[in-house]
Amino acid sequence: MRPGLRAFFLSTLPLLLLVCAAMVSADEITMNLQSKVIVSFDDPDSGLWIVQGSKFATKDYPQTSVVRAWPDSLYGRNPERKDLFALGIHGRFDRKGYNSIEIIPARKGGDGKLVPTTLPLPGRVKSLDLWVWGSNYNYTMDVHLRDFEGIDRVLHFGSLQYVGWKNMSVTITGNIPQSRRYIPRFQALELTKFVIWTTPQERVDDYYVFLDEVKVLTDLFETRFDGDNLADPKALDQLWAQGTK
Repeated sequence: MRPGLRAFFLSTLPLLLLVCAAMVSADEITMNLQSKVIVSFDDPDSGLWIVQGSKFATKDYPQTSVVRAWPDSLYGRNPERKDLFALGIHGRFDRKGYNSIEIIPARKGGDGKLVPTTLPLPGRVKSLDLWVWGSNYNYTMDVHLRDFEGIDRVLHFGSLQYVGWKNMSVTITGNIPQSRRYIPRFQALELTKFVIWTTPQERVDDYYVFLDEVKVLTDLFETRFDGDNLADPKALDQLWAQGTK
């Protein structure tokens, strides 16, 4: 090879490798970010929740009600008279301390009673947020997410010591797995519960909190490949059932 050609080849090789690497990894970095509402509370009959207090909860508390309320920052003063609702919780405890109120997604069992369930979150979630009405009590709030390995991850929204509606959010970091190297790669997170904690120095005898519009910012992009229909568990089960044994 002539010296000039060799020099040209050596000088352009790093650039060629960089372009090839970018082409290979393009699908890995492509994103389709969308905001998806998981729970709106606007249909009082669509969402079921188990709300329960810890050991020192006053008898018959916490109480719940789906009430006609909403954040003005989200919907304005509702000039169109839409049916907007929020989940209200009235809590009381018999003594101060690290008391808790758990707000758990539910479904009706065979006997008609509510049983705990989970809310699958679409796509690869980047963040989760909801609107919370606070009344300036020194309480805090967490959300529990379960990954595909069955591990519950506790994320902290932070303090509820403020007045009125506020949008609370958490970031879903890369150390919480939402995919694997096997097919199907995507593995959804599931929301298992919200938890409100009291602090030992704060009064606990009469507390209201309201929740509205749980939503996620999520990446819905999935790389297509030849035969990707066989990676969908539901589609595969149907094909398998229709196959010749």
